[in-house]
Amino acid sequence: MIKAVIFDMFETLVTLFTGKIYFSEDIAADVGVDLQEFRKGWHKTEEGRSIGEYTIEGVLEIVFKDLGIYSEDKVKQIAENRRECLKTTFDAMPEDSFNLLKELKNRGIKIGLITNTFSDERDFIRQSVLFPYFDVALISYEQGIRKPAPELFSKMTKELGVKPEECLYVGDGGSRELFAARDAGMHPVQCTWFHDLAFEPHVPCPIYDEFDHANTQLEVLNYL
Repeated sequence: MIKAVIFDMFETLVTLFTGKIYFSEDIAADVGVDLQEFRKGWHKTEEGRSIGEYTIEGVLEIVFKDLGIYSEDKVKQIAENRRECLKTTFDAMPEDSFNLLKELKNRGIKIGLITNTFSDERDFIRQSVLFPYFDVALISYEQGIRKPAPELFSKMTKELGVKPEECLYVGDGGSRELFAARDAGMHPVQCTWFHDLAFEPHVPCPIYDEFDHANTQLEVLNYL
């Protein structure tokens, strides 16, 4: 019997491919640097900014200094641009993401969140209308570890007070989260409702035949 549903956030409950899009190519263009050089520095800091070592401003400072283009104004402007775009991401949240959490709550199902995020993303998640629905939220920026670390999944079941086999894990599949959930003893469900929105070079996670799928948010209810 399923007693809890645990969600990923990005490309699961919200998508970065709606609203105002702002990826590495947009940042590189805004500061006038080579895209590949920017991406090299940006990706090098991914783990640190995911586990709370750097704020988004701190990461931009590191990358811009390495590229020889640092200024306080540049950092401030790019960080603000990211926040403006994240606002449109959460403003464009599908109604069915909210409806799904509401229905789970009505059924007495516990709800968890395990997400890899940076400082600015963490802020928007905590301010989101969805956030009050999570009984437990494990945000990598706050936890100091990120998916697919098994510790996150064991901590989630412990804090929810459920057994792994009583949990669905719903995510798009990034960061090997579905494999980690399965290894933890949960029932993974790959969500595909945002899959077709992604574009090159930001390809979506492959659709894995070995996992169950939900093509709409409310299809998750079929697995309870």
